[in-house]
Amino acid sequence: MSTLFKFLLITLFTLSLSTFSLNAGASMQHFYDFEANDITGKAVSMSTYKGKVVLVVNVASECGFTPQYKGLEKLYQTYRKQGLEVIGFPCNQFGGQEPASEKEIQNFCMVNFGVTFPLFEKIEVNGKHTHPLYRFLKKEATGFLGTEGIKWNFTKFLIDKSGKVIKRYGSSTEPKEMASDIEKYLSR
Repeated sequence: MSTLFKFLLITLFTLSLSTFSLNAGASMQHFYDFEANDITGKAVSMSTYKGKVVLVVNVASECGFTPQYKGLEKLYQTYRKQGLEVIGFPCNQFGGQEPASEKEIQNFCMVNFGVTFPLFEKIEVNGKHTHPLYRFLKKEATGFLGTEGIKWNFTKFLIDKSGKVIKRYGSSTEPKEMASDIEKYLSR
């Protein structure tokens, strides 16, 4: 083995270890460490959801995926008594598809889809002003080919009862397609 090759192997190994160490420190954060304002402006700690399975979704009222509100509400009604929480975070970063105020969003969701699951204030899920919760979620469960960025509205994150981010689902994943995963984590 050449000296150059050995040097490269040692360098790569060292870089891998230092990256692992940095990431290990970063992952010390926990889902329950975060807080966000609900749709009425009241601060809510994610620790409120300890011991529950949580589905976190970035939502929008004028999106082609907006009808998923109905499926999300159905999941919530079906599994709520077993410990499921669905929480929606409106976001206007994708095609300006959530231009409404919080009050208008809340009314729209209730009137058009009968939404009773908790909604939060509008946030950013990408870029410089990404909400800290979403920064955490994206690191814990990356998207296609390991990318962190949220691609569109109605990206979903499933969190287990211990607060671990289990899985990320794309916008086109219908809520009913997540039922078996939800059942699995509710039964644990």
